Amino acid sequence: MTARAASWLPLSPGERAVAIEVLVHGPLSRADLARRLDLSAGSLTRLTKPLIESGLLIEVADGGGPAESRQGRPSQPLDVVAESRTFLGFKITEEMVHGVVTTLRSDIVARLERPLTSHDPVHVAALLAEMTSALTAEFPTAAGIGIGVGGLVQDRAVVGESAYLHWREVPLARLVEERTGLPVVIENDVAAFVEAETWFGAGRGLERFVVLTIGAGIGYGLVLGGKRVPHAEEDRGFGRHWIINPNGPLTPTGERGSAVSLLTIPSIRYQIRAATGSDKTYEEILGLAAAGEPMCSRVVDEAARALGTLVAQISNFAMPQKILLAGEGVGLMDVAGKTVEEAIRAQRHPLAAPVVLETKVSDFHDWARGAAVLAIQVLVLGVVDG
Repeated sequence: MTARAASWLPLSPGERAVAIEVLVHGPLSRADLARRLDLSAGSLTRLTKPLIESGLLIEVADGGGPAESRQGRPSQPLDVVAESRTFLGFKITEEMVHGVVTTLRSDIVARLERPLTSHDPVHVAALLAEMTSALTAEFPTAAGIGIGVGGLVQDRAVVGESAYLHWREVPLARLVEERTGLPVVIENDVAAFVEAETWFGAGRGLERFVVLTIGAGIGYGLVLGGKRVPHAEEDRGFGRHWIINPNGPLTPTGERGSAVSLLTIPSIRYQIRAATGSDKTYEEILGLAAAGEPMCSRVVDEAARALGTLVAQISNFAMPQKILLAGEGVGLMDVAGKTVEEAIRAQRHPLAAPVVLETKVSDFHDWARGAAVLAIQVLVLGVVDG
């Protein structure tokens, strides 16, 4: 099948800037929009006219009603119809595929998950197609698909390498497009999550913003000037060589005392198993630490100090306005948040501004939402670099 895209492409750079500003911050009056983009009234009119004619932007009354209810020369704010298009986002883990349907503004309107019984690329593509069929049966206005994968992604189409899926050079976008008829965008899962939080989440409107994720691995995303900064390690096991305590634990997947060895869920479980011979879940370890069990308390306390050190180092060098801490490992903050805060203060200048640290309890559907945002950016707006 030929991929079909219900999009408004192609957009000129100026039109794209207008569309993004309204999508992320709208509804906006023309005066406010011109001020934000440093445009003259004439230039703004020239840029908005084709966007209105194509249906990407609409004029709304000040109170949110239809523009037709007002008289005289059009002066209504500009907005998008968030429900006019829907987007599918998928997050592939080692054992599951998590899917969502979002609006044009990335609000999740449906969720779906399926077990992943095989990592064979054809099987995975077939499962994604089956989930797409189930979701589009209820939401037939789907304009495209975004897929988040942990690993190296090339040209937003090919999974160059994914350790947990044991993939190399898998043309996943083509495999899924052939089975769904929808255009597909593939991206590293952390990068997609950062894009979603930058446009529609905790980082919206911020010039300097950081996302730090802890869970199965360590993820890091830096936003400068309102745009995500691509970096070489975001898809190659970030944190393995970020040494926090050179005398810290040595684990199978990280260097001694690295962020990975100290903070990730598999490493924390490994430390408890090596010390006690008992295999416990992450939640059990946190619960035992909260109850004062000595070994779990020691490991969790060390992880908390490592997290505080990591946050302080990021703040010292990147100077973000906010750091968002997310991922399936953020329960650490509930048990040892005070220890994290103490470690941050100990490694910051006494007169430094307080670190704005926001914690987001997220699940894999939030990561799938990030992939859907990539689809919105690339397939609708033609954004190449985020």
